[in-house]
Amino acid sequence: MLQISLWKRTLIVLLCLAAVAFAVPNLFYDRVERHNDAIAAIEAGQDSPELQAERALWPDWLPSDLVNLGLDLRGGAHLLAEVRVTDVYADRIDALWPEVRDLLRAERATVGGVRRMPSDDPGVLRVAVSNADGLQHALEVVQTLSRPMQTLSGIGQQDLDIHLDGEQIVITLSEAERLATDDRTMRQSLEIIRRRVDEVGTREPTILRQGTDRILIEVPGIGSADELKQLIGTTARLTFHPVVRTTRNGDETPAPRQVIYPSMNEDGLYYVLEQTPVVSGEQLTDAQPDFDQNGRPAVSFRFNPAGARAFGLYTAENIGNPFAIVLDNEVISAPVIQAHIAGGSGIITGRFTVEESTQLAVLLRAGALPAGMDFLEERTIGPELGQDSVDAGKIAAVVAMAAVLLFMALAYGFFGWVANVALAMNIAMIFAVLSLIGGTLTLPGIAGIVLTIGMAVDANVLVFERIREELRTARGPARAIELGYEKAMSAILDANITTFITAMVLFALGAGPVRGFAVTLGIGIITSVFTALFVTRLLVIVWFNRTRPKTITV
Repeated sequence: MLQISLWKRTLIVLLCLAAVAFAVPNLFYDRVERHNDAIAAIEAGQDSPELQAERALWPDWLPSDLVNLGLDLRGGAHLLAEVRVTDVYADRIDALWPEVRDLLRAERATVGGVRRMPSDDPGVLRVAVSNADGLQHALEVVQTLSRPMQTLSGIGQQDLDIHLDGEQIVITLSEAERLATDDRTMRQSLEIIRRRVDEVGTREPTILRQGTDRILIEVPGIGSADELKQLIGTTARLTFHPVVRTTRNGDETPAPRQVIYPSMNEDGLYYVLEQTPVVSGEQLTDAQPDFDQNGRPAVSFRFNPAGARAFGLYTAENIGNPFAIVLDNEVISAPVIQAHIAGGSGIITGRFTVEESTQLAVLLRAGALPAGMDFLEERTIGPELGQDSVDAGKIAAVVAMAAVLLFMALAYGFFGWVANVALAMNIAMIFAVLSLIGGTLTLPGIAGIVLTIGMAVDANVLVFERIREELRTARGPARAIELGYEKAMSAILDANITTFITAMVLFALGAGPVRGFAVTLGIGIITSVFTALFVTRLLVIVWFNRTRPKTITV
């Protein structure tokens, strides 16, 4: 006898109802989007009658998650930028020259005069001393500037390659340090671009590293590629301020020549700071994740000569006092000065994890883009083109679904309509999952859904054909239905698992549109198997137990 236990029935029904509830907001996309934007603005303290009216467009108690529309559907800007990572080598070498000069000046009696020699490569520092007999001693002194690498890939190696070339001392970044610098430069560029783009409130921007020195930037909803280029070129402002005190009152009016900024990491905490910074981010040459003397994660930093002098004087006079590191009017850290920090470098300690110290180092370097960028590709996709894509996708989906529904109804009668109901539920589940995970729907993603519509009934066809075969062997209707589902399951799983593996490979190896196609295809495979094996079976069993037909036609 055909039966499904009560808990299985309940679970299937609840999953179907949840799928419908989370998919429905996408049918009222504009209203729900305006509702969500109004709630975000109200939570940010921008309450007004207009915002309350926008909020009322959709009930707060209903799900309001939406499928994000990709660049090709919503319109926006696309950029492919190449970061000039070699610019950073020259900056690092330029920053080393004052240190080399100061070190050798202290050894003037041995090495004589010191001068920087011209170099065809901006990433190479050449230094000459007037006393040839002291050249070897000068080399040994300069080699003290080289530090062990702090990255896993550079363990056991030094960050500088310092050697003699004829009568000159040559200083370059080691190969391991260049690779590490390239990685840091790309991470810093990604962080800065992401912060710049997020500030304008765009929905689901795509900011990805491609290869070793390229960044893909896709921002839906922005006016033009030129506007996006101007946006990401904006320099974040980094400053170091003396801390007057902390407060929990964000509305407090600071005294003259004081400012109040919120903490980036602790909600409700504000810092009252002196308005004039001690040093600014323009004077910071480097910041790296490090470890303190107790082996705890920390962040080391380095200023240029002007910043080093200003910071050294301030720390000498303010031991035991905190100072705030401010990025974009938010305090990212407020360490206490433990000792006089001379020489232009220091270390920030705190209750950091390794990940937090790495992130803080990235933020400290995020005051400006670390290197120039060349835009290799730029495109502006207007909303008209995006709407055309949406309309074309809708037509394709409707035509495909209508054709499938008609075929199933004509080929399998009542059982075909059961499969059609499951197909509609399958589409609802796809959109529900995409909404819940914050997935982005692109035109290739729509193609994946259209393909899923065609593939979704494959499992039902296998089941119904197996039922037909069992009926030909003179089995009763109940036994034929039961055996049809049991014997078709292996073929259904085999076909869909191989397709799902293909979708995973496309997602892992593909990028952009290919991934969008793979995501919708993969989700569609899972939901189609569920609806074919469980939803249709439940519908057929409920129908059969109510009608008790003597014979069935499939």
